This record gives sequence, structure tokens and C-alpha cells, in this order.
Amino acid sequence: MVKNICVYCGANAGITPQYAEAARGLGQALVARNLSLVYGGGNVGLMGIIADEVLRLGGEVTGVIPTALVEREVGHTGLTRQFIVKDMHERKAMMAQLADGFIAMPGGMGTLEELFEMLTWSQLGIHAKPIGLLNVDGFYDSLTNFIRHAGEQGFIRPHHVALMNVESQPEALLGRLTSI
Repeated sequence: MVKNICVYCGANAGITPQYAEAARGLGQALVARNLSLVYGGGNVGLMGIIADEVLRLGGEVTGVIPTALVEREVGHTGLTRQFIVKDMHERKAMMAQLADGFIAMPGGMGTLEELFEMLTWSQLGIHAKPIGLLNVDGFYDSLTNFIRHAGEQGFIRPHHVALMNVESQPEALLGRLTSI
């Protein structure tokens, strides 16, 4: 049963307001479904926006942030729970342990790295938790096309391509992840 969703997203807000709107929309959808947010613990960018929205609506937020990033990502001080860990490896492991499912919103290299680690872990049978992409305004179109291409070329099995649940609207994505 999915109760805690780990959201990977940017420490920046991006260049268009659609990204911030989607972060707030995902926060609203989480609270509406009584799901808790697990995320990187920062108070900046999309991370801060989604955390603030969930908190504003009375939801639960758990942050996991490495000591080295507390100052750089301005560790959020108003969370339900905040874990300060040694490094990025411990951060990712704890977030994965706390979560029942994963969503990648728009973000940079860190977001992609976290997404692909969870996809790889699922492919290897390390976990069987649902994974989704919130494809805001086509942000992930090129990535999903590449994954399909890698599958067509025999590098990713069809059932592993299908591990990524892709939707453009938060409610639709949560609906898919909670029904798996």
C-alpha cells in the first residue's frame, strides 16, 4: 500500500511558472490522497515549493538532507521530520527506505540520477515500488523517447521500459502509482 511518496525535483524552480504550479499541484494531490511527502529536505526551488504546499495544507513532510547541503540547499526548518545524514549515498538510501513510491518532477542531474537509481533498483529486483515521471509541459518527452529507443534497440526489456509511469498531471500520476 502506498502511503509515502518520494519526490525528486530541482533545487531550482526552472524558467517557467508551470514548474512551480506543478509542484504545488502535486503537493495538493498528495494531501488530497492522504499521502506523505518524502523529499531531499531543502527549502529552495521545486523542493521548497512542494514541501511548503504540503505543509500549508496540513500534510506530513519528511526531509532527508546531507550535512554538506544543509547550508547550500538551505535545509527546511519547518518539516514534520528532518533527517540530516552523512552524505548523498545515505540520503538516497534513506529516502528509498522511507518511500512506498517515487516521482521525478522536472530537475537537473541530481533528479535524473535519483530517478535512474530507483529504476535500476527496480529492474534488479531490489524494490518493487512504483515509479513515475511528472512530465510537466513536455519536460521529459526527450527522455521518454530515448528510453523507448533504447528498448527498441534491445538494451532495455519491454517490461523494464514500462517501469516508468508517465503523466502530465499530478492527480493522474498518483492515480496510476497508487493502483499498481
